[in-house]
Amino acid sequence: MPEEAKTSGGGGDSGDIYNVQAAEILANEARLLPINEAAPIYEKLLATFPTAAKYWKQYVEAYIAANNNEATKQIFSRCLLNCLHINLWRCYINFIRRVNDKRGSEGLDETKKAFDFMLNYVGNDAASGPVWMEYIAFLKSMPAVTPHEESHRMTTVRKVYQKAILVPTNHVEQLWKDYENFENSVSRTLAKGLLSEYQPKFNSAKAVYRERKKYIDDIDWNVLAIPPTGSYKEEQQCMAWKRLLAFEKGNPQRIDAATANRRVTFTYEQCLMYLYHHPDIWYDYATWHAKNGSVDSAAKIFQRALKAIPDSEVLKYAYAEMEEARGAIQAAKTIYESLIAENANVTSLAHIQFIRFLRRTEGIEAARKYFLDARKSSSCTYHVYVAYATMAFCLDKDAKVVKVAQSVFEAGLKRFMHEPGYILEYADFLCRLNDDRNVRALFERALSLLPPEESIEVWKRFVQFEQTYGDLSSMLKLYGSLAMLIKRVGLSSEARGPEFSAGTHSKEVEEILKMLTPSTMSFVKNLPAIEGDLTGPSPDIDVVLSVLLQSTLPVAQNVAKAGGVSDLSAVGRSGPNQNGSVHRPPRDGQSSRRKDIERQGAKEEEDAAVKSRAALPRDVFRLRQIQKSRGGLGATAATQSGSSAFSFSAGGSAFSGGGSAFSGDQSASTD
Repeated sequence: MPEEAKTSGGGGDSGDIYNVQAAEILANEARLLPINEAAPIYEKLLATFPTAAKYWKQYVEAYIAANNNEATKQIFSRCLLNCLHINLWRCYINFIRRVNDKRGSEGLDETKKAFDFMLNYVGNDAASGPVWMEYIAFLKSMPAVTPHEESHRMTTVRKVYQKAILVPTNHVEQLWKDYENFENSVSRTLAKGLLSEYQPKFNSAKAVYRERKKYIDDIDWNVLAIPPTGSYKEEQQCMAWKRLLAFEKGNPQRIDAATANRRVTFTYEQCLMYLYHHPDIWYDYATWHAKNGSVDSAAKIFQRALKAIPDSEVLKYAYAEMEEARGAIQAAKTIYESLIAENANVTSLAHIQFIRFLRRTEGIEAARKYFLDARKSSSCTYHVYVAYATMAFCLDKDAKVVKVAQSVFEAGLKRFMHEPGYILEYADFLCRLNDDRNVRALFERALSLLPPEESIEVWKRFVQFEQTYGDLSSMLKLYGSLAMLIKRVGLSSEARGPEFSAGTHSKEVEEILKMLTPSTMSFVKNLPAIEGDLTGPSPDIDVVLSVLLQSTLPVAQNVAKAGGVSDLSAVGRSGPNQNGSVHRPPRDGQSSRRKDIERQGAKEEEDAAVKSRAALPRDVFRLRQIQKSRGGLGATAATQSGSSAFSFSAGGSAFSGGGSAFSGDQSASTD
């Protein structure tokens, strides 16, 4: 092999066996070499590009030029059925005619068989018109000594003409003219009836060719078959082939089903010359055969597909399901076992699909035995545990089976506690059992082990669970844990209000905040600042909740106050009365009314402060925290003008919500 061809990549990766530029260089170099030196190059090229008709044609022409007929026949036998390219097949028929040219009647018979063989495979090609014309000319040239032989020859020529004018090719009009002349030359009386019968069929073929040509012109017939790269040109070619296939499947010529199916088959075979490594084309081809009732043909297509793309799991699953559907259980099992045998490439999906197959065909016990083996594999992910446990649970709701399913989930926890997806699957399973106690225990256990950046989805699900099924105490406890997490991952305690969203807190905190309800998020953003060392001891959440829940909140005063504010706002607004006139409040008396409202608000503040002092806890730690928080209480109250806030601050953890203010001691602050 020339050194230049070995190293040149045509701008591509020299290590890529599907380097098209390098392949072209090799082919050009081989053309200049003697066949004994060029043969290894061609073999290498065709091992990589087995459907490259131009390389096969170049290879076989080299042997024809060397007059090596045996080698030529062997190459044709290897390539013709997989490369339905008209130029390659014309090379074949020319070789057959040359070989049989001097063999007399025997040679003529061989040539006729070769023409029939060729037209049976590529006679539906849009470019096959010249081949039909060549065949007809060959038939007309055959000697006919007796009237019987002459009659037989004319009948054979007529049949070929009638076939040719039904194919939408580039020479269909010329073929029709030749057919008219042929019939008129034989018998004008007979010609009139035959031509009137075939005229509509010819017109249909001519119209279909015009439509067919639009799809054919979009196809590049010179590209090599390489694995999908996702390039724009590749996508365009895929779409062009699929449009042509859809056109042929629609049977636009309204011919009989058998002939229409042959055309679709021919189009698929041509398509696979260029999209040889595309599993979706193979899959469509096989399923098309199956839908048309030829399951055996579909099985053969799947077998060819797996030779072309041996690592395609999609094709293997589809093939196995088809075999199972037609009752070939052992054949389907062999396919699954071939998937599992590939230890280096086996996936969890392969394990799961095989478990389900065994359950369907051999029973749950066979599936269980395989699961026990599969879980020892390094390729076994948590999905295998989930699939087997849920399958066992759904098949039988018996208490023993439920316990088995739960034990599978528990066994998986030892291995996949770090997987948020597994935690969520297990939580869903426990929810189906109405086991809320274990759901909470699972979430708390997982969140204590998962790093913050990996726990976002678990927090979301936990919050959703508590909001849906929890009570106030459990929700407040969860929000407290969230606040502790926010502090732990580095959220600045000063981040509040409009500046919060643009603060310096981490992305993890942003994700955690997004899963809160709007009211809770607003609460967290308005937490008061905590002075002093944030690394000190934190109070027990249970103690916090007990203090909070035992407090007597001035609900009645707030309701009254809210009503007063509402009345004030109603009085201060101008609006239409019932009769449609606009009511404007009188100016005199406004000042005295406002002073009365302010005095009432101050009195309510004073009453709330007295009650809060009466409810002070006796915990020394809490009293110290209350004293520290009083310094910033005024500022906190000042920032909440026109509304009341409910806040609790302890060692860096905080809650907030609408209502009254609670900051260790109870106070109400109204501007």
